[in-house]
Amino acid sequence: MRFRHPDGSTVHLAYCTNVHPAETLDGVLAQLRDHCEPVRRRLHRDRLGIGLWLAKDAAHALVTDPSALRGLRTELDRRGLEVVTLNGFPYEGFGAEEVKYRVYKPDWADPERLDHTSALARVLAALLPDDVTEGTISTLPLAWRTAATEERTATARTALRTLAERLDALHELTGRSIRVGLEPEPGCVVETTADALAPLTAIAHDRIGICVDTCHLATSFEDPHTALDALTEARVPVVKSQLSAALHAEHPHLPEVRTALAAFDEPRFLHQTRTATAAGLRGTDDLGEALKGDSLPDAAPWRAHFHVPLHAAPAAPLTSTLSVLKSVLTRLVGGPHPLTSHLEVETYTWQALPPELRPRGRAQLADGIAAELTLARDLLTDLGLKELP
Repeated sequence: MRFRHPDGSTVHLAYCTNVHPAETLDGVLAQLRDHCEPVRRRLHRDRLGIGLWLAKDAAHALVTDPSALRGLRTELDRRGLEVVTLNGFPYEGFGAEEVKYRVYKPDWADPERLDHTSALARVLAALLPDDVTEGTISTLPLAWRTAATEERTATARTALRTLAERLDALHELTGRSIRVGLEPEPGCVVETTADALAPLTAIAHDRIGICVDTCHLATSFEDPHTALDALTEARVPVVKSQLSAALHAEHPHLPEVRTALAAFDEPRFLHQTRTATAAGLRGTDDLGEALKGDSLPDAAPWRAHFHVPLHAAPAAPLTSTLSVLKSVLTRLVGGPHPLTSHLEVETYTWQALPPELRPRGRAQLADGIAAELTLARDLLTDLGLKELP
């Protein structure tokens, strides 16, 4: 979906396909047929943006076979779909029964991460619509914190500088500008936007910036205005933003709240949980850990890294951080000029919701994704953007 900002520029809105597990190119093509096109039809749009997630094997097949890449581009066009952004965070296995810590491997100290991201950039340059010259990729925020030795951190920064050089060369070769954004996430070396300032200003390259995920920002209790002001002052580009909402518990000390939270403690994904105390941010690596005993103070609200559907907040006594998303979106695109042109709804946890909230089949999932995009569309038009055909 495309929108015209009051300054005349185009803002793109997509939804991320990591909600549909696929490891191979054949799986990606099936996604377009079985999920993405039905969502587009529900929105009554001739064109729908999708943020593709390409696992290692799918990306390798595309970057090594020009005919396969042309075939994917043709299939996108045929189904009324377009791609301006990729999710380059998960490397493989995101549809596995248990993902948890595995999603952080390989990290930016491992050569596989640089090779994979470089391949994604080449693929994206070929998939961009004819009238679009800029693409974006979100990526792992360096590493999970326990993997970050001084030596590995230095290696990771060197890899990002190499990536910047490759992106420059790709632009010279294709005329397409691809930018990559570190996506701060709780528990990682770069957990917050503040943590991103040092490595990104050290690299100081306009093709390497930040991806602001509004669920992650909310989970870490970051103030949106403070965070975005700091990025602007440091001249760190907001490459893209993932529109998502975290799970919020206002009174985690109450037994009924603990019971409600326990329904979201599931075995597939990691749900880092945080609370803000007078001594600073406290947290656990997973929701189940927070619910055990007194491992996390419960005198103040808790937030958990669980991407809940934008249009459907959990039932009381829980809620979501949709208000944080709205504040971020207002700052990103509600001013005289947009701070980013690529927005991506990223609710990959539909099938990880408590059983009674999960969609029963493809049709219900498509309905839910379309409802999320409708909410995002309405927020954008409320800010003065005009939806384009």
